[in-house]
Amino acid sequence: MKRLSWFNATSLTLGLAFLYLPMVILVIYSFNAGKLVTVWAGFSTKWYGSLFQNEAFMNAAWVTLKVGFISSCLATILGTMAAIVIVRAGRFPGRTLFSGMIYAPLVMPEVITGLSLLLLFIAIGMDRGVLTIILAHTTFSMCYVSVVVSSRLVAFDESLEEAALDLGCTPFDAFKSVTLPIIAPAVISGWLLAFTLSLDDLVIASFTSGPSSTTLPIKIFSAVRLGVSPEINALSTIMIGIVAFGVITVSLTSKRAITRAKREEQKAFADA
Repeated sequence: MKRLSWFNATSLTLGLAFLYLPMVILVIYSFNAGKLVTVWAGFSTKWYGSLFQNEAFMNAAWVTLKVGFISSCLATILGTMAAIVIVRAGRFPGRTLFSGMIYAPLVMPEVITGLSLLLLFIAIGMDRGVLTIILAHTTFSMCYVSVVVSSRLVAFDESLEEAALDLGCTPFDAFKSVTLPIIAPAVISGWLLAFTLSLDDLVIASFTSGPSSTTLPIKIFSAVRLGVSPEINALSTIMIGIVAFGVITVSLTSKRAITRAKREEQKAFADA
């Protein structure tokens, strides 16, 4: 095993410090008793209580979660359907145009996407609100789901579906009973990716949101422009904790599943 050189170790340390040291400082100062975020005035958790009493932040968080959940579900359904068409439909008139329209949001600047959607909503007379944010987030996150699911469908063994059809299944039953369970990890990954992109979006939501539909990133950005408050540090710490908990949970679950599969494989091999 090759030992880590001092140059690589130093580069790795500096890189990790650049990425995570600001987060550590943010978490520490979320427990600061003083109002100044750069001066330590003692340990306190009062800003967490103040955060949960702030109706503006709570309403923005609720809107963000609602938009993220609904838009992710819609994007997953539409993205999966688009992936099936791209991979399974073969060559048909307009296939290149269809693929280009699906993948365009991947390379399109968010400002252009947000502005074009804003002009569309104005042209059709739709008032900006939660619905317009959901439609916008579905539009730009659907392509990510399509890419993830397409990569799984390319490696899918179609003979499994053909066997189900030979045994009397309808195409829909074969898809529901055979294809969907196999591509389910990719579909779930696409949903999680779409949900994460929706939670993180600021630019597109700022174009398509209305006065009563402020999302959490917009609220945080507006508050930071007036100065960083300890409540924002507390909110960021909570979000970091939720993400860390989710990553650790998924990692432990995956390791247990892999270990269980290896044990079952060894047991089957021993019994044979």
